[in-house]
Amino acid sequence: MSSAFRVQAIRYAQRDARRGEHFHGYEPGGAGSHPTAYYIWLAVSDEHTVVVDTGIAPERAARVEGLDYRCSPVEALAELGVPAESVDHVVLTHLHYDHTGTAHLFPRARYVVQQAELDYWSGPWAERITRERWLLNDADLAHLREAGERGRVRALDGDATVVPGLSVHLVGGHTAGMQVVRAETARGPVVLASDASHFYENIESDRPFPILHSMTGMYGAFDRVNELAGGPELVVAGHDPLVLERFPLQTPDVALISP
Repeated sequence: MSSAFRVQAIRYAQRDARRGEHFHGYEPGGAGSHPTAYYIWLAVSDEHTVVVDTGIAPERAARVEGLDYRCSPVEALAELGVPAESVDHVVLTHLHYDHTGTAHLFPRARYVVQQAELDYWSGPWAERITRERWLLNDADLAHLREAGERGRVRALDGDATVVPGLSVHLVGGHTAGMQVVRAETARGPVVLASDASHFYENIESDRPFPILHSMTGMYGAFDRVNELAGGPELVVAGHDPLVLERFPLQTPDVALISP
């Protein structure tokens, strides 16, 4: 039986943003258009069905100005023939609302998250740091706590194998417990960077995104992503519309990262 994964990036929403929103510090031409794509990722082997991040919930999406919300991430998976109940693991790269919004809809999955991420959002600092607090959905955190009480959360302290052929790696930077996902594929090791690098330009030009927990952590995350991937062509940025240009399209909103 093979532990190689077939990986897809699934765009469920997009928003027209400004370039200055996406790079730390002064950005010449920062008022120019710089679209944001919103993805979840699906990794399937012969033995496992893994979803990486779960996107924005419909009720929260309705409150995001200018968001073109095409469908719920769970609906997008169903259209690909992957019902939520068939997913055995959900990896949450971090706990911002646009990555946890439909996590509660996967009834059989075990959640994989870093303990440092849980500790940060459950502790005293997140409540006081208002520039970050809006990024957390309290209901999503409450669901994880309840799932943990039922033995459905694997809280990690660093790098770990989730299932054969797929691992997570603590990088920090964007959030206290930011993790990236490495999947063994027919093309080689693919790294789903998620918000460790929102856009290819962040990592390729060594320019962090402005929402960050640690500046040095962001630079370290760039280095770690490059170390883990089989090459720059196997890095998948977290919010970049270019993902749908750099990889073959299965549908207009689904990129086939590796068959």
